[in-house]
Amino acid sequence: MAKALIGHLQHTDPRTPARLAAENARLRARVSELEALALRLSRENDALVADAAHDVVPEADLQPV
Repeated sequence: MAKALIGHLQHTDPRTPARLAAENARLRARVSELEALALRLSRENDALVADAAHDVVPEADLQPV
């Protein structure tokens, strides 16, 4: 149904491909932003987990005897 609608719009409105290309570019940029945010949050979370683990188990307890 969506393909039929897009195909129909392309024949009646010559600007549709340009709009679709612009929307596609905008969405790709947003996905890139969200991927970068997810990576940053993951790194921050890893650092917080490491700090919390350090607080729970001091390094002196981790040294072999």
